[in-house]
Amino acid sequence: MKKLLLSLLIGLIIIIPIAGCAPQQEAPVGMAVEFMNHAACAYTSIDKGWYEDEGLSLSAYDSYATGMALAAALARGDIQVAYMCLVPAINAYANAEVPIKVVAGTHKYGYALMVNPEKVKTLKDLEQDGLHIGCVKEGGAVDVVMNRLIDKCGLNKEKVLNNMQRMNPTKQTLTVKMGKLDAAFLPEQWSTMTEDYGFEMLMSTQDVWQDMQGSVLVVKNDLIENNPELVKKLVKVTGKATDWINAHPEEASEVLARQLGAVGDSLQPSEVAGLSTQMEISPEVMLKSVNRMDFTTDIDPAMVQEIIDYVAELGYIKSSFDADELLDLSFLND
Repeated sequence: MKKLLLSLLIGLIIIIPIAGCAPQQEAPVGMAVEFMNHAACAYTSIDKGWYEDEGLSLSAYDSYATGMALAAALARGDIQVAYMCLVPAINAYANAEVPIKVVAGTHKYGYALMVNPEKVKTLKDLEQDGLHIGCVKEGGAVDVVMNRLIDKCGLNKEKVLNNMQRMNPTKQTLTVKMGKLDAAFLPEQWSTMTEDYGFEMLMSTQDVWQDMQGSVLVVKNDLIENNPELVKKLVKVTGKATDWINAHPEEASEVLARQLGAVGDSLQPSEVAGLSTQMEISPEVMLKSVNRMDFTTDIDPAMVQEIIDYVAELGYIKSSFDADELLDLSFLND
């Protein structure tokens, strides 16, 4: 019996130090994305299990109908990581004073003016009385592109805005399907989807804003301060997924169609979820949409500054600020 007790005691002495030295898992991170292929790298990484491969644990994973809805959630504090359009990220930082940094890009371009070719043949036609034009709320990324088009093409802003109906991309696309819109300013993949309903692309981002930064990877400042290694892993996975999408666009489109279809019922805000399930997002449409964007993690600070200045000029933020306040591109260089 003495020998048995001695053996058990020795075993405990050996086991306790080993257990104490076990590696700790990464703390769970709340993440959110926009319900569109702008966040292709995030949807791909989730599908492939690449976040888990890096030891990243996501405590929440929500899809939002617009970048503005996502920005509001970011301000509430339940989200630490977000794949979102740059413009609402600028608004969240400047207006709500959300302590965030942009640590990587996800794509350039990704917005378009889609029209019923029987009603709208030229940009000047947008000024017609009684035309029905869809666009997101003031301050959204597509709204900023719409303003850019009006300014660059010399359109009568008052006449165009008089025709404007404000609604999120999901509702716009469904309204196009119902034949109740004559034109729509939309982000991808929604813009490409309207072609199935007889619409045509009259203008893309490339036509009015060369090299425009579309979406970005945003993290809370405290995540950088308290766990820079985690941020480094996020950027690494984002880059890996971006490279894979560019190398395998057909397979990526199948992944995106499957992932977006799967999260439709849980879309935030919840009242939009039912609408999203009424429209099929096919791999064929997704491939065409993916080819209309430039997926890259690179960010040009001068372009970010240009967008900040223009958003301030429109009055959507109180005043312009230095892009370096919002950017931390050091993780891209690791």
